[in-house]
Amino acid sequence: MSTTPALSVLDLVPVRTGQTTQQAIASSLALAQAADRLGYRRYWFAEHHNMPAVASTSPPVLIAAAAARTERIRVGSGGVMLPNHAPLIVAEQFAALEAIAPGRIDLGLGRAPGSDPVITQLLRRSGTTSEAQQFPEHVQNIIQLMERDGATVRFTSGGTYEVAATPDASSAPEVWLLGSSDFSAQLAAQLGLPYVFANHFAGDGLERAMALYRQGFQPSERHPDPRSFVTANVVVAETQALAEERALPQLRQFARLRSNKPMRKIETIDEVRENPSDALEDSLIQQNRRRWFVGEAPRVTDELRAFAETHGVDEIMISPSAGAYRTDPLDETPGRLATLELLAAKL
Repeated sequence: MSTTPALSVLDLVPVRTGQTTQQAIASSLALAQAADRLGYRRYWFAEHHNMPAVASTSPPVLIAAAAARTERIRVGSGGVMLPNHAPLIVAEQFAALEAIAPGRIDLGLGRAPGSDPVITQLLRRSGTTSEAQQFPEHVQNIIQLMERDGATVRFTSGGTYEVAATPDASSAPEVWLLGSSDFSAQLAAQLGLPYVFANHFAGDGLERAMALYRQGFQPSERHPDPRSFVTANVVVAETQALAEERALPQLRQFARLRSNKPMRKIETIDEVRENPSDALEDSLIQQNRRRWFVGEAPRVTDELRAFAETHGVDEIMISPSAGAYRTDPLDETPGRLATLELLAAKL
């Protein structure tokens, strides 16, 4: 029988109808504390901007808050969207986080902007193409800046300038590359870095990306062997019917995104029932549902175990995608908490 993989959590800090940002963040921080208590390996916050249903706009801020409220679990970004930020700022932020919670900080880096071109212009004022093209160089710069000795800038005139992300680092965050394409898999292999495939929103290309990563991996000082895990949308409840119902709001949100419909806060389960999906949404919901892990804990645990074995990983990062009923407390997420608790009982 295959071994049950370690479990981690990816959080976009979802915001549902009637919920404020304050309530959504309070709920996510409580969930991070629960994950710490229940034995999850790591808790990562995503980066998205100007989305009505997503409050995870600033991973470093959320990581600091989660680190202060937890004791054991690793906390990090899933990920920082590097085209939006100057490498030095990212290095400084995560060097400071590592000083706050030594040995518990992960820096997951992504190449996508995490929003639309207008937001990217507001964040960097340089457009997306040039920054994406410099991604490999920026990743290496960040790693070097966070080391104890920092980096040396060499001027074309011949002079040098020493730069460090923090005055005297005793340790550095663990850097991961995130992606859903061949590019990130190949770059992670080339640089000898751990790699995460973003399966929670891009189910196609997983096998190819993993193969490219492992076949091309170049050992590094920190990572002599390839190391990877995958993400997955997961909803667990006391019954299959309840789990299927809890999955509906996020499934419809994905369908709206894929069909280019205006985005809004995540609907409650009651709203989904009261406003049935059209034919296109139904088709997209069914298509996405096949990639999700939804049901009672024994079944989902078996499916996750088989999924991990198929793709050769010992860890799966779940995105707990359970929706809420209208009567659920606005500063709590009973469905997401139940997913973590029921799965933890099978760890």
